[in-house]
Amino acid sequence: MRIQAEKIARCFFIGIVFVLLLTVVARGITNSPLGVFEDSGDIGSVLHPGSASFDAATGQYTIAGSGQNMWFNKDAFYFVWKKTSGDMTISADIAFLGQGSNPHRKAVMMIRQSLQPDSVYADIALHGVGLTSLQYRPAKAANTEEVQAKISAPRSLQLEKHGDEFSMLVGDGNGKLEPAGGPIRVPIHGEYYIGIGVCSHDANIVEKAVFSNVNIRPSTPPPQASL
Repeated sequence: MRIQAEKIARCFFIGIVFVLLLTVVARGITNSPLGVFEDSGDIGSVLHPGSASFDAATGQYTIAGSGQNMWFNKDAFYFVWKKTSGDMTISADIAFLGQGSNPHRKAVMMIRQSLQPDSVYADIALHGVGLTSLQYRPAKAANTEEVQAKISAPRSLQLEKHGDEFSMLVGDGNGKLEPAGGPIRVPIHGEYYIGIGVCSHDANIVEKAVFSNVNIRPSTPPPQASL
């Protein structure tokens, strides 16, 4: 009986320790200054440093960014990111703050090979005027290309990576997403950066956007075509 009681006590102690460890880990994630992301910073040359804040209570990210543009063969914007690998999906609800100075300010969800301004990348860019596009740079220092969505000013956006193929899905915030562009082919391999960002599209000003319901997860394999 004594041995059995000691075993029960030992198991109980181990259980308590396990619960405490889970609590510490959960608090560490919740209290991260950038939530699910690891770091942030300006990409390329900007006149005004950007910033990012995370509200753990609401799960919202507020990002301020400057930068002349994210186009042609180089980018200038503020990026909040984490490193990962494999096939991943990122989704979020996005809303700009204020009326904005430039109609083509951009709030983006992005997968990027490196933090260099001329990096290969694919993103979904929501413009201030509502234009939404799947933008991509297919090779280092190449000019950016895009596929425009037919839906204007969607609230919810999702970027999916399946190997070298990227697709855009959009929705009105009711939980339903519809394909809106792609797939396009962009060679992003090994470790890469996944995250969210803002470009003011005017080097002299800073614009802000709020990202809600941000979710990063492994991509679901696309359905197989029937024979």
